Formats: sequence, structure tokens, C-alpha cells
Amino acid sequence: MSDTLLVLNAGSSSLKFAAFTSDGANRGKVETTDPDAALAGVLAKCPDIVAVGHRVVHGGFKFPGPVAVHDGVLGALDELVPLAPLHEPHSLAIIRAVRRALPDVPQVACFDTSFHRTQPEVAQRFGLPRTYHDEGVRRYGFHGLSYESIASKLPEHDPRAAAGRTVVAHLGNGASLCAIRNGKSVATTMGFTPADGLVMGTRVGTLDPGALLYLMNRYRLDTAKAEHLIDRESGLLGVSGISSDMRKLLASDSPAAKDAVELFVYRIARELGSLAAALGGLDALVFTGGIGEHAAEVRARVCRDAGWLGIELDEAANAAGGPRISASNSRTSAWVIRTDEEGVIAKHTRRVLGLPASTGAG
Repeated sequence: MSDTLLVLNAGSSSLKFAAFTSDGANRGKVETTDPDAALAGVLAKCPDIVAVGHRVVHGGFKFPGPVAVHDGVLGALDELVPLAPLHEPHSLAIIRAVRRALPDVPQVACFDTSFHRTQPEVAQRFGLPRTYHDEGVRRYGFHGLSYESIASKLPEHDPRAAAGRTVVAHLGNGASLCAIRNGKSVATTMGFTPADGLVMGTRVGTLDPGALLYLMNRYRLDTAKAEHLIDRESGLLGVSGISSDMRKLLASDSPAAKDAVELFVYRIARELGSLAAALGGLDALVFTGGIGEHAAEVRARVCRDAGWLGIELDEAANAAGGPRISASNSRTSAWVIRTDEEGVIAKHTRRVLGLPASTGAG
């Protein structure tokens, strides 16, 4: 039978997987809060596993790239849990579950922060005393595996933009933008944690730290409650009071739902201008992620707001889902490109472990 390269992406209540073999890729999801049970469900579908690659949200400054997992790495990653409390614990739990179930199978951790390590120092720095920056309090950026995937695909669609200045909008329950020049990250909207930047499904996005301090004092919020507020009670859910699901909000007649969608689009337009400034102009805008790939209305509104950047929307192409959604004479092109984070993780896993390119190649 074909060797299987297994890629895992652990969430709070599910485990997404992609099993790469010479026959192709089998992708799916197992719903459970128990990492051992989730893994057992995946292993039942995926025989002959020779390596496992994982999406891990935060690598901090200790892990600028993918790394083979051993005891020391796991210990260092445990220290990063406070930086990504919604994601990191689940990734580490599934890594440990794999070690229990498949102790002889090598594993590789691939980080959402790695792609952004090419950013200039000034783009990574906060206006804090240098000692904090030196100990790791800096802008890291996330969704890097998705951005790496888009950067690798863009030359097929728009070689000029791929060699030039592009902003990629990864829009989903988590949302961010990334400015990419010649395939490298220049700036991004997320910062020290994935809570920064755009309004998201349940995350607040950019928030004046003074406002957070006020709320903590006014409502006697400890750090756990403040974290819960900015990560789980805010964003589309908090503004609408209805749902974090963009599909439900777009279908709703509620004024609060409309407010939430308007804020989501407005923040994208604001940050798009900021990233275009960081690039010194814009050659292309790419939409990806669940909302970016499927919500034509959101794409249309963003593109209309970005008309000043030279984007002229092709309404019919946008309604059809692209891939090109800008008019043929548009000075700046706009695209819908499906991301493939699992494929990027598989590539890195082969490289880190020195596996042949044919291993798990679909």
C-alpha cells in the first residue's frame, strides 16, 4: 500500500486531516473534544502513516520555521500557549496523542507565524521599551501557511502581481490581511496574538489598550475574563448579538447584523489602505478563506471600497466565484484563490524529515 503523509489541524472540538498518498489526498474532519478519540477516528481512515505534519499557530521567535518535534520542542511550545490560547493547546494535545498512538512515527510542527519572519524589523516592532521587544513582545502575524499557499499559486494566475505588490485577504472566522512583495511577507494585520487587526467571528480585532484597561477596571474583569471578552464574545458575534457566521448575518434583516457586516468590510478597507502604503502601491488583491472564497457580497463591497486603488470589479465574474473577479481593464487585478494549508504543511514535513518528494505525493 502507499505510504501516507498525514497532516493534522486541531481545533477546539474537531480535528481536520489530510492524508496524502500517491493516489491523491483524502481530506476530512472528525468531531470530538477528546484528542485521543479524534486521532483514533482519523487513523481508522489513514493506514501506513510514515510521517505527521501539524499546523501550530504560534512559533514565537524561537521557531522561525518548521521543526521536527521532540521533547525539547514540546516544552518550548508549552510556553507559547498564552500567546494563542484558542489554538495552541489543541495542537499540542494532538501532537501528544500522536506520540502515544504512533511513538515511532516522526512529527513536524509547521507554524502560522513563520511566513512573516521576512518582514523588516520596523514592521515587527511595537513602541515599547526595547527590553520587551528583545524578550519576544513583537508583531508576529498569523495565517502564514495560508499566505504561503497563495504566494505559491499566484504566479499561475497573475505573474506580474506575483513578482510585485499583492495584498491577500484571508477571511474566515479568523481574518487577516497580508502585504506580500515578490512572494515575501512585508506586513500583516495580526500582531503579537491572533486577536489583533480585523474584526473577526468572535475576536475584537484592533482595540485601544486604554479601552481594555477601562473595561477591566469598570467591570472588574480579571485577565481570564478580559481574554474571553476579546477572543470569544466580540467581533461579528458581539456586534450583531446574533451569530459569528457571516452567512447568517448576510441573510438577516436585523439592523445589528447589518452593522456587523458593515464594520467587517470597513475594517478591511481601512487596513487594505495601510498595507498598500507599506507596499508603495498595489498590483493585486486576493481573497481566500471561508468568507473570502464564498461570500461574493463581501468581496464586492471590499472591491468597491478599494476603487481608489485601481480595482474595477467584474460583477458577473465575482458572482461566479472567479478566479479573476476584476474587469479586464482594471489597473489592479482582484482574484479568488483557494488556499491549501495542508499541502504547504505536507511539503515542509517532507523537507524537514528529508523524505523523498514522492512520499505521500498526491
